[in-house]
Amino acid sequence: MLKQSIVLRTAVAGFLLMLLTGCALGKRHSLPYDAWTLSFFAPHYMEVWIETADAVDINDYLYRHAGSGIPAMGYPRAFSKGIPTEFKGNPKGWRKDVGGKGKRVLGADLPRLVYVRWQSMAEPQTYEAYIEIPESARAIMLKGERAYCGADGKWITDYRKLLVVGLAPGGIAKVWVAGPCLHAIEVTRVQGTINPEGPYGGHSGGKHRPLTEESKAYIDKFGIPYGSW
Repeated sequence: MLKQSIVLRTAVAGFLLMLLTGCALGKRHSLPYDAWTLSFFAPHYMEVWIETADAVDINDYLYRHAGSGIPAMGYPRAFSKGIPTEFKGNPKGWRKDVGGKGKRVLGADLPRLVYVRWQSMAEPQTYEAYIEIPESARAIMLKGERAYCGADGKWITDYRKLLVVGLAPGGIAKVWVAGPCLHAIEVTRVQGTINPEGPYGGHSGGKHRPLTEESKAYIDKFGIPYGSW
């Protein structure tokens, strides 16, 4: 009987925990869409490797490794090899067609903070930045707007559910919110700091990932346009 009672109490406690967790999840997720996306890009030839990107939502839930790897970048093109006869990309300033590569942060409410640690291979240097997302940006993310989507030729109610982060040499991180069919709106700019541990948390002997031939050739010829971001 004692054993059965213990088993019963454990089952009831587990069931109550499931209910409470479900209520908490229901309350903390107040978005008018399934999830928002955290994505990254870098200026042409200014190659970046994201070691980790973590997100914290407005309920202080932490989402580790919400981003990593190679961000979106126009030049060099994917699979390009060698040094071109003409450099078609221009890394000065930010592109007008803001867009990045990333993934949806499933289960999260609106973002409050993003931490990103990345290798700026163009320099090379390892940076980190704590990006506080302003309340005004979250208000924009909740506002639906009528938009025409050229992809399917329809008018829809779209949301700026894309949090796009541009990473540039010098430790610059600039943030926009955008929608699949809505133009991007700049919301904040952060000056990152040098990570004292260096690349890979100090586990690579100070060695950064190498640049591609094309990016290295561009930087050797034209330099890095500091101050343009």
